[in-house]
Amino acid sequence: MSKKVDKRTKSIKKAKLNTSPCCGGGWTRTTERIPGQIYSLLQLPLCDSPKKCMNVLSLFDVAKVHLFSLSTAKNREFFRNFAASKPVTMKYDFDKIINRADTNCVKYDLRKQVFGNPDVLPMWVADMDFETPDFVRKAVIERAEHPVYGYHFKDKPYFEAIAGWLKRHHQWDVPTEWMSFTPGVVCGFNLAVMAFTQPGDEVIIQPPVYPPFHHAVSSHGRKLVYNTLINKGDGYVINFDQLAEQAKTAKMLILCNPHNPVGRCWTRNELLLLGEICMKNNVLVISDEIHCDLVLPGFKHTPFATLSEAFAQHSITFHAASKTFNLAGLATSTAIVPNESLRKTYVAYVEDMEAHLGNIFGKVSTQAAMTYGDEWLGQLLDYVQDNIDYVSGFLTTNLPKVKFNKPQATYMMWLNFNGYGLTEEELWRKMTQEAQLGFNRGKDFGEAGSGFFRINLACPRATVEKAMRRLKEVF
Repeated sequence: MSKKVDKRTKSIKKAKLNTSPCCGGGWTRTTERIPGQIYSLLQLPLCDSPKKCMNVLSLFDVAKVHLFSLSTAKNREFFRNFAASKPVTMKYDFDKIINRADTNCVKYDLRKQVFGNPDVLPMWVADMDFETPDFVRKAVIERAEHPVYGYHFKDKPYFEAIAGWLKRHHQWDVPTEWMSFTPGVVCGFNLAVMAFTQPGDEVIIQPPVYPPFHHAVSSHGRKLVYNTLINKGDGYVINFDQLAEQAKTAKMLILCNPHNPVGRCWTRNELLLLGEICMKNNVLVISDEIHCDLVLPGFKHTPFATLSEAFAQHSITFHAASKTFNLAGLATSTAIVPNESLRKTYVAYVEDMEAHLGNIFGKVSTQAAMTYGDEWLGQLLDYVQDNIDYVSGFLTTNLPKVKFNKPQATYMMWLNFNGYGLTEEELWRKMTQEAQLGFNRGKDFGEAGSGFFRINLACPRATVEKAMRRLKEVF
């Protein structure tokens, strides 16, 4: 085989091979946009066993490109065998229309209650209209075939799968001892509020932000403090001057990283400044990172706890596969607590609330997703980015009064309709009754969201196009 390198190497020339022991190394992701079809090679580990690796890697072309750039004779031999096998890459179908009606589906079956119109095109709740990946469904079905669904526990391989994912995707080494189960991220940060603050304590959130952040504070008798994000027109930023004053009397800050709904992927410098303010004032940081795996091409997620040992010791991070792999109905997430004292307090509180067991299928699905989901995620992100690009182009051309910034993360867009000069009630009526579109009302994310709508683009392109046509007909 010729040593000539073809043009495809240019898109991944910054990737470096980690030659750690079998199944412990792998390609590290670059900050460049990686084509979905080569995503799994850049993320998944190499293995001494060609048979095993070929069940995971399916990239004949990439094998040819990199055959002579690998660093060990063993790896070169493996890829010669791999290239000769010519396996077929799995292509996932995100265009497929799934009928979700009459399945007790919140997004579809509660349209009448939420929008006053059962016929709206639902693009609100942050779950996807795509099939849950086949490897997850297979794992669930295999476990379901066992005839007993009794109490279970989360074993070491479960937490090792999550740790492996975090290492591959975010270069974060998380000892499994830091991890504990919670039945969903929202439940997790509610429990954290109750475990580490007292009634009347001040808790900072950064609106416009996911509605449960508000409820997690006010519902438990704590005092909400709004560190409202600044909309600079070309994107949202944190009001650090205000935060520095608020932190002097607050006990906790709930961070949305990446941010929902504005789609910001906070930079390392932004997080450092936020962390320094919180550390100076002994403010515990609760970092909701449920959207961290949905960072779009060109951007990079920074886990808050990776910024310094001090930050790690003064924070709790929540992670889940639910948004990334469409598993929200299985109520499974992970609390990552590096500080041993905080961890003991948190785990004890969760156990006292009898919230530590979860369900069998949440465990099985999460472990499968974290083990086999790299290629699927790469293709998903490509598809979502294409939907975002389509909507951006459509709005710019046809509805210039609708202002927006392309999201850096998540599969939502945050659309500003204030240019129409309509009241909240008028906008809601036009959207739900005339355009018959079911978007999230911006005001639900805080007063700073007045006149905005959040639209979920984790759906087939045909749905997105239908929504844009309806918008154009009414606005």
